[in-house]
Amino acid sequence: MAAAKQQGGRPREARVDTSVAAAVREVIGERGYGGLTVDAVARTAGVSKAAIYRRYSTKQEMTFATLLHDLQEEPPADTGSLAGDLTALTEQIATQVVGPGGDTLSGLLADIRADPELRARFAQTFLMVERGVIATVLDRAVARGELAARPDPAIVQALLLGPLFAWLVVLDEDPAHATELSRLIASMAASALSTGLLPATVWSKRV
Repeated sequence: MAAAKQQGGRPREARVDTSVAAAVREVIGERGYGGLTVDAVARTAGVSKAAIYRRYSTKQEMTFATLLHDLQEEPPADTGSLAGDLTALTEQIATQVVGPGGDTLSGLLADIRADPELRARFAQTFLMVERGVIATVLDRAVARGELAARPDPAIVQALLLGPLFAWLVVLDEDPAHATELSRLIASMAASALSTGLLPATVWSKRV
């Protein structure tokens, strides 16, 4: 998986990226998210802390990019319909959010929300990448004539992410049903979009 921090200079070694990603999972598996540190990941991966900081600015960025998605997140392949694209997208999201587990997700999100600077960084990087993926899916539907205009991607983002995070983090329910839930979410979102139930105005603070 490509890392979140992109810099010039010499090319990064894929071996280091792979080792860091494996170490993040290993440390969390042994100590939980609370025991995850850059020092521990560096020792486990057999790399220097400098190598990690060349890739990620913070522990939270390292965790998010490794366990959820990086800044090269791509939209799903065009299925030919809005419903199909949303199903593929929500299944992709379900796979990502189930991987870290509810405890890791809740700890990571708490860290991000507690630090205004970190929260702003995530909003302008990872969340905007997600929103761009959703915008691509919506633009396809507009081009096909399934939607008259593209609705605010932030509203669609909330519709797709909210139930999955509620299921795993807030309600602490069985992650085995996340894929089934994702398909239900996609069906409901497609219906709401196709019937014009979403507001035409932009709600997002970040456009």
